[in-house]
Amino acid sequence: MASEVEEIRGIGHSVRRVEDDRFIRGAGNFIDDIHLPGMLYMAILRSPYAHAKLNGIDASAAQALDGVIAVVTGELMAQHNLAWMPTMSGDTQAVLVTDKVRFQGQEVAAVIATDPYVAKDALELIDVDYEPLGVVVSPQQAAAADAPLIRDEKEGQTDNHIYHWEAGDQEATDQAFAEADKVVTLDTFYPRSHPSPLETCGCIADVNPATGQATIYMTSQAPHAIRTVFALVAGLPEEKIRIVSPDLGGGFGNKVPVYPGYVVATAASLLLGHPVKWIEERSENLISTGFARDYHMHGEMALKADGTMTGLRVSLDADEGAFFADAQPSKFKVGLFHIVSGSYDLPTAHVSADGYYTNKAPGGVAYRCSFRVTEASYMIERLVQNAAYEIGMDPAAFRKKNFIEKDQFPYKSATGFEYDSGDYLGAMDLALEKVGYEQLRKDQAEARKEGRLIGIGLASFTEVVGAGPHKDFDIMGLKMNDGAELRVHPTGKAILKISSKTQGQGHETTFAQIVASELGIQPEDIKVMHGDTDNTPYGLGTYASRSTPTVGAATAMVARKLRDKARKLAAHLLEVSEEDVEFEAGRFTVKGAPDKVVTIQDAAFAAYTNFPDGMEAGLEGVTYYDPPNLTFPFGTYAVVVEVDADTGVWKVDKMVAVDDCGVRINPMIVEGQIHGGLCEGFGIASMEQITFDEEGNCIGANFLDYLLPTAWETPRFELGQTVTPSPHHPIGAKGVGESATVGSPAAFVNAVIDALWPLGVRNIDMPLTSAKVWDAIQAAQRGGRTGAPTA
Repeated sequence: MASEVEEIRGIGHSVRRVEDDRFIRGAGNFIDDIHLPGMLYMAILRSPYAHAKLNGIDASAAQALDGVIAVVTGELMAQHNLAWMPTMSGDTQAVLVTDKVRFQGQEVAAVIATDPYVAKDALELIDVDYEPLGVVVSPQQAAAADAPLIRDEKEGQTDNHIYHWEAGDQEATDQAFAEADKVVTLDTFYPRSHPSPLETCGCIADVNPATGQATIYMTSQAPHAIRTVFALVAGLPEEKIRIVSPDLGGGFGNKVPVYPGYVVATAASLLLGHPVKWIEERSENLISTGFARDYHMHGEMALKADGTMTGLRVSLDADEGAFFADAQPSKFKVGLFHIVSGSYDLPTAHVSADGYYTNKAPGGVAYRCSFRVTEASYMIERLVQNAAYEIGMDPAAFRKKNFIEKDQFPYKSATGFEYDSGDYLGAMDLALEKVGYEQLRKDQAEARKEGRLIGIGLASFTEVVGAGPHKDFDIMGLKMNDGAELRVHPTGKAILKISSKTQGQGHETTFAQIVASELGIQPEDIKVMHGDTDNTPYGLGTYASRSTPTVGAATAMVARKLRDKARKLAAHLLEVSEEDVEFEAGRFTVKGAPDKVVTIQDAAFAAYTNFPDGMEAGLEGVTYYDPPNLTFPFGTYAVVVEVDADTGVWKVDKMVAVDDCGVRINPMIVEGQIHGGLCEGFGIASMEQITFDEEGNCIGANFLDYLLPTAWETPRFELGQTVTPSPHHPIGAKGVGESATVGSPAAFVNAVIDALWPLGVRNIDMPLTSAKVWDAIQAAQRGGRTGAPTA
């Protein structure tokens, strides 16, 4: 691909960004190719210890190295009240250490140099005096009476407990369990995983010393929220801060938070009067940026003898790392985990959660999931699968018996959600048909006679996306409403500015199509802008499948506003009343006289040249959308596997995914999103895990230890769809970007457990590596049934 040079106009600078084929190959970072006059480079020194007192830092040798401009420490940051910053969950987080390190990889100091390699070399010359302290690497250790206190700097913090949170009706649920004919239980762990975007995090901070204007280029999913946080942390006027987020090589939630590197680079630029560039290395990204999952979950289901579900009880211990920095709505301490009742007509449910500090990296993010929905979906679908076996029913029949039925919508769940619409039975029937379920069960029975381990796994998930209604959804007090600004020029060409930020989902295509559908302007005549806080409306960003449910809705609504005005203009041009004007596919016609036509382009030209008296000129507007409710995509996934009993290796023979995301705007983009999510779900189920030894050393800090699926390992996916529009969304869309990652892990695991159930295997925690599967088989063959016991 030939190089293409694009001029990016910044404050007082002309910046060249070179886009060449190495980005197509997946190497590098778009920030890499931004170079400003007099630019300096930053590298961060990170702690090798998970918990240690900081007795002192000697940076004299580093400071003396030729090319080093400054060494920044926590002490220096503290002099400017920048040593600590607020987190998205209302906690505080150290920017650079002043007292002690609390996780391996924590930021201790930073070097600013004229060359990035000099900055890296200088890190080796910084001498830090650490005094190791006791380490906590799990919620269970954190809750122990003799556990080391991790957040001893917090006034009133006497232990490692952060929060207790509940949802549902405990009394009614306890009664349901007391009256149950059978209770099935499951203990499972959803391990820590990492979004691992193609590009790591990075930024260029350029604070003009003369004007005080700060222009910050960064790979952020939420540039407007970042700007507000920067204003609060750095004390800069918000109008003096411009965040520019160029094209992202993925984010998956990892690029939502404010990381210390951003703050240090900005502070350094402010103090030194030069732009400062910082780009993470891969290990830095894996070891210190926002993780996902790390939930220890216990589930119980109350059943009647005929298989009717009567109650659900779930408790969990959340490992929050050294600082409570989850990117999620303020009101919900464990995100939207209380969607754990899933697709089932449960009369009552109760959920309780406790969060703990540990000596791990902070920042639980919505890794391709709407605020912990993935963990909830995994919990209920694993529990339902096991319950079907325990009650003696086929897993598909058991689900069908307990589904919320189509005519029950809108449905109020036992934990407080109001599901907008659904047809769970329709999605499951299609998935079973496409996978050939009845024949597969017959084939499985024959295979078992031959000693072959064939497994069929199902997962019927309900997701909740589109946060959210302002009464319930905010982050750091910022309401989670998003906007769209649309301007149609005199020639009928349009510019749409949106508050969300694309990270590869195809926003430029999708949102142009929405405008085209509403106004009849060709998509190629619509320019979609995003990612620049000076040139787009305010919004909370792209994550948790919010883009189409919120910004897509705002786009449709602002387009309809302009269409209404264009109708008035058309009536003026046609010399008829507005009530006599009809609109279809970009053409205004007169009722009963279809030959009298005004196009949307004619109306746009008139908005600037021939508008009626009393009408404001122009054809443009802005809308901020406050959703009346969340949206609830759903689907059924079916997986067929074969397990080799001698090695524990399992392979996917077939995978069918049926999704219902409401109205599909661009089917090809939707299918691409589903394929990507299924790949990530397969990776989490089979190979991805970040774990820690007893000293808090991170195992999974590189792609040798933290395995990601490639095209070689990833199975083939067969897709299907049903369409159940959301009744409250302007175009009936629900969102799909994360559904596949939410629903698929349980389907893969259920398939393996289905294969091993006759051996006595009841549960294997993800990832299901061949070694873990082999161990489970060996334990079962020795007579020790693996997994949680059932009541």
